[in-house]
Amino acid sequence: MAVIADALPFAYEFPVAKTALIVIDMQRDFLEPGGFGETLGNDVGRLARIIPGVVSLLRVARAAGMPIIHTRENHAPDLSDCPPAKRNRGNPSLRIGDPGPMGRILVRGEPGADIVESVAALPGEIVLDKPGKGAFYATDLQNILQSLGITHLLFAGVTTEVCVQTTIREANDRGYECLLIEDATESYFASFKSATLDMIRAQGGIVGWTATIDALSRALHT
Repeated sequence: MAVIADALPFAYEFPVAKTALIVIDMQRDFLEPGGFGETLGNDVGRLARIIPGVVSLLRVARAAGMPIIHTRENHAPDLSDCPPAKRNRGNPSLRIGDPGPMGRILVRGEPGADIVESVAALPGEIVLDKPGKGAFYATDLQNILQSLGITHLLFAGVTTEVCVQTTIREANDRGYECLLIEDATESYFASFKSATLDMIRAQGGIVGWTATIDALSRALHT
């Protein structure tokens, strides 16, 4: 059993052989200029700054032999899996499905829906397309994790308060012991990230734990 002694709110113990890393939505549409994130008026540079951290985290997880699952939020070309309540929300300059600089916004198979190259999946790693914010909704994630015998989950990706937090809460409801890597996740809003970290580890870790990449690396090498 590995132990992250300085995880918050207290030490996180995890069996490496039953632990997987889920990297949420590190996609061009969210991290690069011209994508959906920018059409909503956000500074995508905030998200792009965690790319080196995610690269380091992937290196640590791969060295430990952990299963790695990469998610992509996207929709079918006919938008049959994108309800109007989602497509019409907010006031973006381009909506889901509209043509943009990287193809149709958040549409499966378009360049903008791809994971940024530096953190892309390697052969053998799972890439999971999801139509919602949570990675368990309308996907095979639960079956995949059960088939691998996974009991503990590490999380990274974007955005902290939306797709990452939603998936962690879904996982917590399904009995997984969850830990969010603090320096491998980000929000367009600094206060939203901070609040999410507080919510996850509040009340004795009611949803899960948080820790840094270095803390995880030390635990795996102890």
